[in-house]
Amino acid sequence: MAQSLKVVDDTVSAPPAKGDTVSALERGIGILRCFTEQVPVLSYVELERATGIPRPTVVRLVATLMAQGLLRHAPGGERFMLGAGIVSLARVFLSSLDVRAVARGPMQALADELGGSVYLAIREGLDMVLIEACRSRSSLLTPRLDVGSRAPLASSALGRACLIALPAAQRQHLLDSLAMGRGADWVQSSSALAPALAAGRAAGYCLSIGEFHRDINSVAVPVVDAQGDVMAVNFGGAAFDFPGERLTRDVAPRIVALAEAIAQQIGGRVAVAPD
Repeated sequence: MAQSLKVVDDTVSAPPAKGDTVSALERGIGILRCFTEQVPVLSYVELERATGIPRPTVVRLVATLMAQGLLRHAPGGERFMLGAGIVSLARVFLSSLDVRAVARGPMQALADELGGSVYLAIREGLDMVLIEACRSRSSLLTPRLDVGSRAPLASSALGRACLIALPAAQRQHLLDSLAMGRGADWVQSSSALAPALAAGRAAGYCLSIGEFHRDINSVAVPVVDAQGDVMAVNFGGAAFDFPGERLTRDVAPRIVALAEAIAQQIGGRVAVAPD
């Protein structure tokens, strides 16, 4: 888990002074963030290793989170998984996003028409988190993503679209955090990211050609809402059906039009931030 960036809302800011934060709350949230779609069940030992929090503190934090319904016991001994309390919080958050109600119908129509998947996502930390997902009923090959799934900033079209919509200083802050978290692997990742962002800034949309999912190509457009928060809308489909040329020629104009329609409905805009 990347520990170098603190995000207090959907915009990037400098990390708050240590005296402004509650360390116990930070640690509890850190425990919750360890659980992912790939790793839904964890033990005390695994949580200790993932967070660096001492074992006795991990035990107390887990007990507190369980008492609040945010964690629960998993079958098979001292292992834990997210609890139903997380769902309640997520529902409250998602229900407040009017953009989902606006976007869902047009997104599903485009997914069915083109034969792929259309996603809407917001940034959370160093990932994009899906808040709406619409799949074509006829597509045989689609990425297995749903509401709550995460996509990386660097290699996904969603993440790249978000980056080109952020002011230069905020974008650089995120890139620096990615570099710190990835270490030596960042050199190779950034070599592909820089030209992708340059092309995205020029075109107004970003591509990911088999870089997030090997067999999936995708295109995404940033949407900035009335409060200035950045989202991204994405189309993805099987690489053999949607090579880069087809995405650029046929799909990109459609996803741009969809993004513009969503932005108009929520009082936002489709825009690339100036450097």
